[in-house]
Amino acid sequence: MSEFRIEKDTMGEVRVPAKAYYASQTQRAVENFPISGKPLPKQLIRAMGLVKLACGIANRDLGKLTGTGKNPLNDKQVEAMLASCREVAEGKFDGEFPIDVYQTGSGTSSNMNANEVIANRAIEMLGGDRLAVAKPVHPNDHVNMGQSTNCTFPTAIHVAVATAIAKELIPALSRFGDVLTKKAAAWDKIIKIGRTHLADATPLRLGQEFGGFARQIELSIHRARRALDAVMELPVGGTAVGTGINTHPEFAKRTCAALAKETGLPFVEAANHFEANAQRDGLVECHGQLKTIAVTLFNVSNNIRWLGSGPRCGFYEVQLPDRQPGSSIMPGKVNPVMCESMMQVTAKVMGNDQTISISGAAGGQFQLNIMMPVMGDTTLESISLLAHCTNAFVEFCAEEMEANVEQCEASVEKSLSMCTSLNPYIGYEKAAALAKEAFKSGKTIRQLCEEQNILPADQLKKALDPWSMTEPG
Repeated sequence: MSEFRIEKDTMGEVRVPAKAYYASQTQRAVENFPISGKPLPKQLIRAMGLVKLACGIANRDLGKLTGTGKNPLNDKQVEAMLASCREVAEGKFDGEFPIDVYQTGSGTSSNMNANEVIANRAIEMLGGDRLAVAKPVHPNDHVNMGQSTNCTFPTAIHVAVATAIAKELIPALSRFGDVLTKKAAAWDKIIKIGRTHLADATPLRLGQEFGGFARQIELSIHRARRALDAVMELPVGGTAVGTGINTHPEFAKRTCAALAKETGLPFVEAANHFEANAQRDGLVECHGQLKTIAVTLFNVSNNIRWLGSGPRCGFYEVQLPDRQPGSSIMPGKVNPVMCESMMQVTAKVMGNDQTISISGAAGGQFQLNIMMPVMGDTTLESISLLAHCTNAFVEFCAEEMEANVEQCEASVEKSLSMCTSLNPYIGYEKAAALAKEAFKSGKTIRQLCEEQNILPADQLKKALDPWSMTEPG
C-alpha cells in the first residue's frame, strides 16, 4: 500500500496518510496548524464522540436519518454509524485526532475530524471500503446531520468538563476533606499556639486548625458543584447562529436527554440558543470556581508546609512524611515536596483563569466565540491538574502526617499572648505592660503574675488555663 492516498473535498485534492480514518479536512488542518504539537485532550475527543452519538440517536428516533432526504440510510447503516460514535467516545480512536489545539477558533477542524473518522469507521463496519471516494455514510450529510460546529463543539466542551469535574475533581476533593476531618478529630486534644501575621497569637487546638482546613475543602466541593452547574446547559441544536436551521424542533431536547442518559449528568437544552452559541460565560464561571479551589488548595498546602518546617529550627508541629532526599549538597535534608507540587499546580490553574477570562470576554463577537479550542483545553487541564495533585497530596502526604505533640505544647506557656486572657481581670494596658516585661526579662506571663501577685492563685490558674483559651468564655 502507498504511504498516502488522495482524498477530495470542495477545495480540491489532498494527500492523506493511507491508513488514516480521517480524511481531507482533517489533513488540511494538520498542515495549517503546526503550532504546539499538542492535540485536543482525550476527554474532549471522547466527548465529541458522545455528542455525535446523542445527535445520531435523536435523528434516528425522529426518522431523519432514514427519511426521504438526500442519501437516506437504512437501519443497518444507522446502527453502524452509532456504533462508530460509541467507539470514538470509548477512546478507541484517540490517535486519529491529530489536529493542534491552536486551530480554527470554532473547533470546525476537529468537528470535521470527528465526522470523517466516524463515517469511515461505520463504512468499514458495514464491510465497505472506507478509502473509496463514494461515502455511503457521509461525514456531513449523516454524521453531522442537524449540527454545526458552532453548537456541537461547545456542547462537547461542556460534556467533557462536567464529566471531569464529576468523576475526577469532586472525588479527589472529597477524599482530601475526609482525611483532614479525621486528622482534626484525632488531634482535638493537642493545644498549640496560634499565629496571626506569622506572629504568636492565643492558643488553639491542632484539631481546630485542621478543622478549618477541612472546612475549606468542604467549601471547595460546593464550588466544584457550582462549576458543574455552570456547564449543564448545552448549545446543541442552535446550529450556525442559534436559529436551529436544518434541525427538527425536538432535536435539541432529545440530544440533551441522550447525553444525560449516557453520562448520568443532568444536561438540559440551553434556555436561549443565541446566548448559548455566541457566548462562553458558563465556561468562564466554571473556571472561576476552579480558580477559587486552586486558591484554597494553595493556601492549605502552604500552611501545612509551614507547620512542618524544621525539624530543629522551624515550627515542626506536624511531621510530614519523608518522600525523597531534599538536597544534592546537604546530606539528610528532606523537603515538603508534596506541598510544593500542589502549590505549583494551583499557581498554574490561577494563570489558566486569565486565559479563560480573556477568551470569554474578547473571543465572542455576535453569534460565535472563536477561542473555544483553547478554552476547552485549558479548563480540562485545570481540572485534571487539580484532581491529580489532590490525589497525590492525600496519598503521599496528608494520610501519613503525624502531630508533634511535644512541639505543639512546648510553645504555649512561653507565648506572650497568654496575657490576652488577663484582659477581663486587669485590663488591656496592664496586660500589655506584662507582655513587654515578660519579653524583656525572658520570663513567662505566669511567672510574672505569680511574682507580682497580679491575681489570687486560683483565679490566675483559671485565667491562664490554655484549654479554656481555645473556646468562647
